[in-house]
Amino acid sequence: MKWNEIASNTDTTEALRLATSYVDGRKVFTTSFSPEDQIITHLLVQHKLDAQIVTLDTGRHFEQTYALHERTEKWLGIKIKAFFPDAKDIDALYAAQGVTGFYQSVANRHECCRVRKRVPLEKALSGAKLWITGLRADQSKFRKSMNMWEEDKVRGLTKYNPLFHWSDEKVQEYIQRCHVPVSELHSLGYASIGCAPCTRAVTAGEHPRAGRWWWETSKKECGLHLASI
Repeated sequence: MKWNEIASNTDTTEALRLATSYVDGRKVFTTSFSPEDQIITHLLVQHKLDAQIVTLDTGRHFEQTYALHERTEKWLGIKIKAFFPDAKDIDALYAAQGVTGFYQSVANRHECCRVRKRVPLEKALSGAKLWITGLRADQSKFRKSMNMWEEDKVRGLTKYNPLFHWSDEKVQEYIQRCHVPVSELHSLGYASIGCAPCTRAVTAGEHPRAGRWWWETSKKECGLHLASI
């Protein structure tokens, strides 16, 4: 089936329904509690779609992120399973880099992201056949080069980005219309939220992802959506 064509020309809810019913096997949606992810969580629960909702807990989230996790569970009457880094990997990371070694080099930061994000992601996606994410094309030049529906040959699964063609305006309209809870940090200028030590607020005119790993000039990605980094 030409899923990119179908998904691009079908109502988001119906496309999600088709995707979760068409793919056999375990379906996983990974949420970081971004506005996009909150919308997808709402759609999955509201329409009783077949996908497990999980999150990656790096151990360095903002207090507001943990509060939103709890608030979301109460809002929808669900439990969102968290996947954590391995303790031995954290011990090795601290031994090699110290507490904030990720500031010292891109390689160090990539290793921190690998331990805290990519290893937990592999646990979360173990045995999955469909991975649903909240990526949007206009979030970065790199993401614009992706597709709504992709085959992840490295992980052996299909990746689906249901809000890929949504605009900021459409996201905000849904948030307001459906009273979707979002992070309090957004009102403080935090556009894209990750780990607390690696995220800052952005100023007027800055790209939303300028606040992620702001000390770097490299690609603003942690590697979750790359074949390698």
